[in-house]
Amino acid sequence: MELRCGIVGLPNVGKSTLFNALTQTAAAEAANYPFCTIEPNVGRVNVPDHRLTEIAKIAGSAQIIPTQIEFVDIAGLVRGASKGEGLGNQFLSHIREVDAIIHVVRCFEDENIVHVEGNVDPIRDAEIIELELILADMDSLEKRLPNLEKKAKQNKELLAEIDLINQVLDVLKTGKPARTLVTPENSKAVKALQIITSKPVLYAMNVSETDVNSGNTATQKMLKKAADENAECVMISAQIESEIAALESDEEKKEFLESIGLTETGLAKLIKSAYHLLGLITYLTVGPKEARAWTINKGMSAPQAAGVIHTDFEKGFIRAETVAFDDYIKYNGETGARDAGKLRLEGKEYIVNDGDIIHFRFNT
Repeated sequence: MELRCGIVGLPNVGKSTLFNALTQTAAAEAANYPFCTIEPNVGRVNVPDHRLTEIAKIAGSAQIIPTQIEFVDIAGLVRGASKGEGLGNQFLSHIREVDAIIHVVRCFEDENIVHVEGNVDPIRDAEIIELELILADMDSLEKRLPNLEKKAKQNKELLAEIDLINQVLDVLKTGKPARTLVTPENSKAVKALQIITSKPVLYAMNVSETDVNSGNTATQKMLKKAADENAECVMISAQIESEIAALESDEEKKEFLESIGLTETGLAKLIKSAYHLLGLITYLTVGPKEARAWTINKGMSAPQAAGVIHTDFEKGFIRAETVAFDDYIKYNGETGARDAGKLRLEGKEYIVNDGDIIHFRFNT
């Protein structure tokens, strides 16, 4: 299960610089003018997880396989993008394919980097992007309705979808995103509509190197906005991430972070927030061949988690031999955990916890 996040924002907010740093590539040209990103750039990165290294060392695993996250850098949107301004809505289709939206907002002053709106105001910038996405969703849904209504004369099952579209349109017309309408009961139906504003949002506040620890007035405003929207919000410096990406060893990166008072990279913070936003957790498998991380939805049962490895694991599930990560470390592996009574045999009803180390038993 691979998480896919689309990175959006106005031109010159540091979006492509951040993408380059996170994916340690120069694929997204970072230039001081609008529309330098012509096509969406895609990069996959490993999800940092210290637990993998620790259990691999104990088990003597020959290989470590982390789970991955995919970042999609969407071209800088501007006012009127939904109606074809700038590079227009040709890029909006790429956002419809992601699981979550990372919305980069500029929270730094720099007279050498122009702002398309004339000055730094992250609240205004965020509202511009959101409005364009709302307008794009309205246009998409309104175009679908006539055809659906025509088909519904012969197929009454389509009436429920038409009703949902009208509910979403009513919300969008008030200037609110579709995600404000999403409930546990209708989430699947809303997701099936493939609209942009139904996707959860994570705000990435791009700050200068000097503000990365304490923030500034702009970040305080954004934190309040995110809290009001029940959205995730992280403070990150694209410039610092670029410097970290240029370092070769993990030890160098650790020393650099410590020298500026940070304990983790912006990538790690973004991924943690994205996982929290989407209700994702990680379980681990370990053996002589490999130590591996698996991403699942929080609340998944043991058979469902097994199915992420292979559908046969879920179909033929017998039990899950489970050890909590802390117990695995404390008792130096599976044998020690078993001897200490910490290895549990869990059945079909077991709900997997983050950090569980699991060995599945199944019939084929």
